[in-house]
Amino acid sequence: MEKRALIAVALSFLILFAYQYFFVKPEPQPQQVQKPSTSEQKPVESTPEVQPKTLLEIQPKNIPSEEKEIKVETDLYSAVFSNKGATIKHFELKKYKDNKGNNVVLLKSTGEIPALGIGSKEEFELSNIFFSSTGKNIKLDNNKKSDSLTFEYASSGFSVRRTFTFYNDSYKIDVKDDLSGPSEYWITVGTDFGIHDKTDASTHFGPVLLKDDTDRLEFSLKNLNEPKTFKGQIKWIAQEDKYFFASIVPLNPMDEVKVWKAKDSPVIALKGKAGTNNFMLYAGPKEYDTLKALNRGLEHIIDFGFFSILAVPLFWVLKMLYKIGGNYGWAIVLLTIIVRIPFIPLINKSQKSMKKLQEIQPRMAEIREKYKKDPQRMQREMMEIYKTHKVNPLGGCLPILLQIPVFFALYKILLISIELRGAPFIFWIKDLSAPDTLFGHLPAWLPLIGGFAVGPLPILMGATMLIQQKMTPTSMDPMQNRLMLFMPVIFTFLFLNFASGLVLYWLVNNIFGIAQQVYVNQKMAKESSS
Repeated sequence: MEKRALIAVALSFLILFAYQYFFVKPEPQPQQVQKPSTSEQKPVESTPEVQPKTLLEIQPKNIPSEEKEIKVETDLYSAVFSNKGATIKHFELKKYKDNKGNNVVLLKSTGEIPALGIGSKEEFELSNIFFSSTGKNIKLDNNKKSDSLTFEYASSGFSVRRTFTFYNDSYKIDVKDDLSGPSEYWITVGTDFGIHDKTDASTHFGPVLLKDDTDRLEFSLKNLNEPKTFKGQIKWIAQEDKYFFASIVPLNPMDEVKVWKAKDSPVIALKGKAGTNNFMLYAGPKEYDTLKALNRGLEHIIDFGFFSILAVPLFWVLKMLYKIGGNYGWAIVLLTIIVRIPFIPLINKSQKSMKKLQEIQPRMAEIREKYKKDPQRMQREMMEIYKTHKVNPLGGCLPILLQIPVFFALYKILLISIELRGAPFIFWIKDLSAPDTLFGHLPAWLPLIGGFAVGPLPILMGATMLIQQKMTPTSMDPMQNRLMLFMPVIFTFLFLNFASGLVLYWLVNNIFGIAQQVYVNQKMAKESSS
C-alpha cells in the first residue's frame, strides 16, 4: 500500500509538473455587453453638447503632408515617435541585451495597428492622420531629467492634443490626450508593442489586462475567434512576453476594454469618453520591485501562478540572499536549503516509517496470500500489524504533498523572474534562465526527444535522484520497484530543456535528501543493534 501510494503521488506530481510546464490558462469569460440600438448609434440632430471648459479649443490648421520622426533618448531606452497618429514607431531598451548582444527591442515596426493609436472608433482612424508638432529630438540625462513632446490635430468640429512627458530614470511615460468633438475615445497598446520574444512557449505572450485589483486575464490569438468585452474597474491593459511588456494604465475611469483579432494579430484597447484622458505608459522589463513602486498594480503582470501566496515571499528571500552573496546561483542553493529545513522532522519521520514498512513487508505478503479470498479479514490483519509496529501506511506521502506547493512556487519564480535572465552561476553556467547546453543538443531527428539541450547539470540531477531512489526503502513488488527506478529517467529528460536555475534547485534538493536519508539509515541501524 505504501509503495502504491508513493507511485500514485509521484505520477500525480509528474502530471502536475508537466501540466504546469505546458500550462494554458482557461479562456476568460467576457462580460455580456448589450449592443446599442440603431437609434442610439445615429447622431442626434440637436444643438451640439457643450464641452467642458477643460477641453482644448485648437484652431484648424494646415495638416502636414509627410511623416516626421522624433527621437527620444534616456539612460534606460531609446524610442522613435511619429507625427503619423502621434504614435510610437520604435522602442528599444538599453539595459537589456538579446542573445546576439544587441539591445532588446520592444517595437521593431509599426505593425498592423500602431502603438498608442487613437480614434473615435475602434479602427483608430487618427492613426493614419499626420499631426503637427514643433517638437525636436529629446535627449535626457542627469542634467536634464524630464521633457515633453506635444502633437496636435484639428479639423472642423474636431481637435486633439497629445502630450508625452518623459523621465530619464524611469520606464514610465506620462500621456495626456485632450479631445473635443467625438463622443467616444479609443486607445490601444498596438499589435506589436511590448513583445520581444514570441518563440518561448513556456509562458504567455500577447494581450493581458487587470481589472478589479486582482483579476488578471490573458489572451492568445487562438481564443480570439470572437471579440471579448470587459467592464469594471480597469487597472491596466498590456501586451507581454516572458520578461518584457508594454502597458497603458488609465489614470481616470474608462468605460470598457475590448480584445479582438485584427488579421493575424491580437488587439487590446480601452474605450472611454472624449475630454481629457490621462495615462501612464510603461514599456520595459518585468522588474517586480520597480513595478510595485509605481503603485498602479503593474506588479500583477508577473504571473507567479496558483501558489503566488508562497511565491512572492520566497522571491523576496531569494533577492535578499542575492544582495548578500551577489550571485543568484548561490542564492538558489541557500534558498533550497532554507525551504528544506522546516520539513526535516517530518521527512525524518516519513523515512523511518518507510524503513519499518520495508521490514514488515514479508509479514504483509503472508497475510495477502493467506487471506486473498477474504479482503475484509486481510484489511483487519494488515491494520493490526501497522498498529503493532506503529507504522502509518501513508506516512511517506505527507512530506511529498506538503512540498508540492513550495516546489511549484519556486518553479514559477525561477521560470519567469527577469532577475535570473543572463545571471551566471559558476563554471559553464552563464545564464540561470536558460537550459544547460554544454554538451550541445540531441539530434533533431531523434523521435520525441530530438532538439533537447544537453548539459551536465540535468544529468547530475537525474543521477542524484537515482541514488536517492536506491537508498529509499523499496517494496516487495519487483514491478513497483522498476517503475520507481524509471522515474529519475523521466525527470532527467523532462529537465533537459528547463532553466538551469530550476535544475540547480532540484539538484541541491536531491543532495540534501540523500544526506538526510544517510542520517536516518545510520540512526535506525544503531537503534536496531542496540
